[in-house]
Amino acid sequence: MATDGNPLLLIDNSTMYVIGKGTYKVEPMTFAEAKAIIDIFGEEDVLRCYTDSAIDKVIHDYVGVEDRDFPRKKITRMRPGQMAIAFKQYVAPSETQPIIDLDPGAQAKKIQNIYIYCEAITRMT
Repeated sequence: MATDGNPLLLIDNSTMYVIGKGTYKVEPMTFAEAKAIIDIFGEEDVLRCYTDSAIDKVIHDYVGVEDRDFPRKKITRMRPGQMAIAFKQYVAPSETQPIIDLDPGAQAKKIQNIYIYCEAITRMT
C-alpha cells in the first residue's frame, strides 16, 4: 500500500539527511504505532535506508514486526507525500557503573544507556 508510488522509508540517525529541504510533519510514535504502519505496507513497498544493522533487531524484537525481507536502498531525499519512520537513538550516560566479571581477569563496566524512539515523518512539500 505505497501512497502515490512512494515507498515507506525506514531510517535512523545516520540517514536523517534524506529529510533535506521542504516542509515536514513530524510526530512522535509508539512502537505499537510504528508496527501498525509498517504492517500496512507490502514487503516491496518498504525500503530499509538505515545503516545501523542493530535497527533490524529493534524492528523485529522490540517493535514486533515479523521478519520480512525489506529491500535496502540508499535514498538521497524524500518526495512530497512520502512517509518515513525514523528509529532514533538517544544515548545517555549511565547513572550507575556496575562492573561485571567476565573470564578470569576480565571485567566489563557499564558506561551508557541506549534508548530507541520512533518518529513518523511525512514530507508535505
